[in-house]
Amino acid sequence: MVSPRALCRPPSLLLLPLFCLLYLGASGQPEEEVASVQGVRGGSVELTCGPPPAPLAVFWSFTPLGSLIPRPVAVTDGAEVKVEAGALALGTVSLRNSSLVLGELREGARGHFLCQTLQAAGGRLHTAYSHFSLAVLVPVSKPQVRLSEPSPVEGASVVATCAVREGTEPVIFAWKHQAPRGLGEAQLGVTERLLWLDPVNRTHLGWYMCSARNAVNQLSSDGTFLDVIYGPDHPVITVEPSGFTDEGFWAVEREEVTLSCLAASNPPSRYVWLREHAQVHTGPTYTIVSASRAHTGLYTCLAHNSLLDTRTQAAVQLTIYYPPEGQPSCTVLPTSGAVTLVCAWPGGFPTAQLQWEGPQGTGPTALSNVTWRHAAAQLLNGSTFACIGQHPALAQPALCRITLWEPLRSPACWTTATTGDQFIMLSCEWAGGEPPAQLSWLDAQQQPLGGGGSSQAVHLLRAREDLAGREFICQGSHPLRAPGPHCRLQLEAPQLAVAKPRVSVLEGEEAWLGCTLQGGTPPARLLWLGPQGQPLEQGTSGFMLHPEDAQLHLGIRGADPERHGGAYQCVARNTLGSRSRSTLLEVLRYPAPPNVTISRLTYGRHRREVQLQWATEGPGNLTGFLVQRRPSAAGPGAGAWEMAAGDIGPESRTRRLGGLDPEVLYAFRMLALNHRTAGHPSEVKIPADPPLSTYPAVLGAAGTGMVVATVASLLVFQYAARHPETCPCLGQLRAPTEQSHRHRGSTEGPEAQAGTEMPPATPGLDPAQEPTDTPVSVTITVTATP
Repeated sequence: MVSPRALCRPPSLLLLPLFCLLYLGASGQPEEEVASVQGVRGGSVELTCGPPPAPLAVFWSFTPLGSLIPRPVAVTDGAEVKVEAGALALGTVSLRNSSLVLGELREGARGHFLCQTLQAAGGRLHTAYSHFSLAVLVPVSKPQVRLSEPSPVEGASVVATCAVREGTEPVIFAWKHQAPRGLGEAQLGVTERLLWLDPVNRTHLGWYMCSARNAVNQLSSDGTFLDVIYGPDHPVITVEPSGFTDEGFWAVEREEVTLSCLAASNPPSRYVWLREHAQVHTGPTYTIVSASRAHTGLYTCLAHNSLLDTRTQAAVQLTIYYPPEGQPSCTVLPTSGAVTLVCAWPGGFPTAQLQWEGPQGTGPTALSNVTWRHAAAQLLNGSTFACIGQHPALAQPALCRITLWEPLRSPACWTTATTGDQFIMLSCEWAGGEPPAQLSWLDAQQQPLGGGGSSQAVHLLRAREDLAGREFICQGSHPLRAPGPHCRLQLEAPQLAVAKPRVSVLEGEEAWLGCTLQGGTPPARLLWLGPQGQPLEQGTSGFMLHPEDAQLHLGIRGADPERHGGAYQCVARNTLGSRSRSTLLEVLRYPAPPNVTISRLTYGRHRREVQLQWATEGPGNLTGFLVQRRPSAAGPGAGAWEMAAGDIGPESRTRRLGGLDPEVLYAFRMLALNHRTAGHPSEVKIPADPPLSTYPAVLGAAGTGMVVATVASLLVFQYAARHPETCPCLGQLRAPTEQSHRHRGSTEGPEAQAGTEMPPATPGLDPAQEPTDTPVSVTITVTATP
């Protein structure tokens, strides 16, 4: 606090009387109107003191709120400005002419300012006063949201406070709420500092923001999250794909089924799935990849809040639907004067719904099995009926169709015998038709025999010979055909005939015997018996059986008089008796071929082959020759004859046979062949050695010796000419020749002699001392190769 006496202390001696005068004069002035001015902390404000002209002196003072003692601020006489040091508590103080400028305004500047001016007018001095009331406004600070309980349990009481550190009143508040998954903020309409949430619930969960506003500014807080703890609620179970029943849900077999459980809870619930009180899955979603009938049952979802340790549960019944297997089956049953349509499709869950549709419209409907009866007189040939089956597990209905039509043609009758010919089986068939025709057997007196049936009828009779000539009737009936047709058959013993009673073939040829069945009911079996009465079957060696319709042909391969000649029996048997016919087979031999003689049989090279020549004698047909051989041994120890060659044509008269063992002496003989008839064997002969022929070999050897001797002589003479000291006798033979050469050389000119070089004399050799020539013996060996 500055005392009045301190204010009278002038900043300079010149202004001291003036300041004191102004102050004293101010104290005696009456109240004047006060101008209200507002400034913002940290800002600037200018207080203007009086209108022009410029005063002689200006003095500014400040009186804080709640005080009556003014404090000097600044003074000026137009030339000099003085600011009181204590005025820094107001901010930065400066004077602009007579105006007081306060910068960086502080809250201490809140109060009353007095401006006193000294002015000269009309030759007189007078003073003027200006009063100002300065209000310094403080901006609001950034607010903060404070929760009395950040994570309350649903039902508790929560207070949210919007805390502002500073700000000039009045401060106005506003609240906003944003849900965790909300799209935007929601204004709450509360303008107070406190927000009461009593009781708090799950809708209050989320972010809370508040804003504070005064005359200076407006700021908003950051969001503060209110985490309301609740739940779990009662679970809600959904099933996809969804199908509803009175008990719960249903799904189709082999499709994917998803069970989802949702129980509102914070923190989120933990889920456990049970099927029939046994745990099958953990988590909110349980997926059955391929549903089967075993998945039908009660499914329970348990939800658990781990923070509150609270639990809830819900259960649903899941039923797996599956359709019946395959397709509906349509059948028609003939009855007296009517037909009954039957449609069945058993199985499945639930059972399928079936309904008939026909040319006259829809028919009855039922589950799993439905029948529809029609009078035969109302039906037309070719009428079509359809049975439509529907099941919730099928996207499209299934159906079957049936068309009524009468069989073609008439019944066919035949008979067969059972194994062992103990029974005769009467068979009747009338194929086709819908419904199938009904057949029954009657005797000649139209009395039923039994054995009736649908499309086919069979009746057994014990085989007896007295049944021959008896007649039987097969009666057919069909709803779309009246009167019903029939067929007849009469039992009879077999009848047969042979193709030829006598057959003649040459030996080795193929013979065929034929037998034809001419009648017999039941059908008879044919077989052939050989000359000794033995049955001839397909596998019998040398025989062939060829059945053809009602005929049985017997073929004999390579007919032989001893084995195949004789009477053959063809036998036909059925349950009423048997018949037989015979055929005589004669096998004729070929005429004997001409005799054969061996004209030449000689060994070849190294005795491994022989050259054979032969000739024939006498008339006769000829188809080939056969050569036989065996080791030649005297006495009974000789080996058996074996074939040496058997593929010799009738035109051949010579043959070379190889493959002989040189150490074995062989004997040969020949036979002429006429097909399978062999002639008398030729005389047995042993191969002879071939004659020696050395003349060509001697001539060849002599020529070769002459050539060899000539070449050897030339080589010896050439060697002696080059080495006379080694062969002196040969050197003497060359001397006359050399002397003649010298004589010719002496008659030639000097040029010729100069160009001839004489061989040097060999020292130590004297012609008188040369040894006498020794005779040379030459042996030439000639080898003749046969």
